[in-house]
Amino acid sequence: MAEHASSYRANGDNGDEGNTEGDLNAWKHRAPYKVHDSDPNFHARYEASCHCGKIRYQLSREKPLDSKYCHCTTCQKLHGAPFQWAAIFHKEDINFTHGHSDLGWYESSEKTTVHKLPCKVSCAYCRTPIMDEGRNMILLFPTLINFKSPEDRKNFDPSCHMFYTRRILDINDGKPKWSGISNDSELIEDSPEQDKKRKREEDAAEGNDKKS
Repeated sequence: MAEHASSYRANGDNGDEGNTEGDLNAWKHRAPYKVHDSDPNFHARYEASCHCGKIRYQLSREKPLDSKYCHCTTCQKLHGAPFQWAAIFHKEDINFTHGHSDLGWYESSEKTTVHKLPCKVSCAYCRTPIMDEGRNMILLFPTLINFKSPEDRKNFDPSCHMFYTRRILDINDGKPKWSGISNDSELIEDSPEQDKKRKREEDAAEGNDKKS
């Protein structure tokens, strides 16, 4: 992939402006940013891009490990939307085909633009949110994917809602509604009864384990 120098400052505070070598650019050679051009085991299944097109990437996995709606206030503020739609992938599942020098980072707890995990990744030009990079996984935003069929789009159907107590609007879709992180908080609102029952049984079993 050809790198190019930008006329604006990208990549947070590292100021590499298109270079690929040096300690400050080591991230470019590690997943999820390393390029898979010479990897015969990487088979592109989807293509995606930011709004301006400077950032483009491929995905090799047919279905995400999970897909969720998040209603936390951080997502609301950073995305400027009532909630965030995120799909979970392994870091090796993504291949950036364009835009290494056009990425910007933001670590929300310290409010720093240095690449520090976990962090938010966006296009440094049009500011489109690209993903959340965690220590082990990445959260991608399916609205950036150029789906070629309804079947492809269905592969990304969300399994649940998280932080639903902080919602801006009610969504009566019958999917499980968690008060906080999924599977680690209370099921609320119109969550399917079988999911509520399963959660009560898991909590009871966990309580019995602690007593024994």
